[in-house]
Amino acid sequence: MDRLRRRQRPVFSGFTTAEIEKMERLLKESDQQLDKEFFQKVARRFSSSAARAGKPVVKWTEVQSWFRTRQQDCLSKVASSTDASNHDSPLPKSNSFNKTKESSRIPEGETIPDLSELKFEARSSKDGAWYDVDMFLSHRILASGDAEVRVRFVGFGAEEDEWVNVKNAVRERSIPLEHSECHKLKVGDLVCCFQERRDQAQYFDAHIVDIQRKTHDIRGCRCLFLVRYDHDNTEERVRLRRLCCRPA
Repeated sequence: MDRLRRRQRPVFSGFTTAEIEKMERLLKESDQQLDKEFFQKVARRFSSSAARAGKPVVKWTEVQSWFRTRQQDCLSKVASSTDASNHDSPLPKSNSFNKTKESSRIPEGETIPDLSELKFEARSSKDGAWYDVDMFLSHRILASGDAEVRVRFVGFGAEEDEWVNVKNAVRERSIPLEHSECHKLKVGDLVCCFQERRDQAQYFDAHIVDIQRKTHDIRGCRCLFLVRYDHDNTEERVRLRRLCCRPA
């Protein structure tokens, strides 16, 4: 019987724009000693960020290499300068450096979105409900080619960490609606609805089947939304406070 071919590990393909800008700031502002512990700390921070979901982890040696290269560039600029003063040569702006680094990888006219501030939610494989993601712990590529990330959910401990499919079970966090925003919801819209049962209260995907528009009062929106849950096809009439819309 033929031996299975060893799965190729994903290769590090460079730092993101946000990571480069962070390292530029650290290089200019940090008074810490640039030693192994410092590089390991930066690498761990990058690898656990939401922007690295589904991407190769960052090794501390790669962070070290970036800082050493930047320091050498700065020293070269100082050495070649005709300025008689001994002041340090200012570092190039991060934007110009980023454009140089990205030019070989990004088609002209396209930009890389900054995902560092995004918040995510993930669908648990245990109950099919959506939970807010606290952090991404690690990632892996299955033999099928699918990417998975190990997530820690907000409000849960390490014992509840799960591996989830990046494509089907991780997405930008759903958005609660203000009372004045009920007009944004239309029949057929996908929403994340808070389903309350005797033994559980969780967020599930649902589609709006019907809307009863009502006059708002001092309590806020009084409209009723008939939703059909995707996971069990049951229907329920709910108030706006139990609905979250999907980001545009």
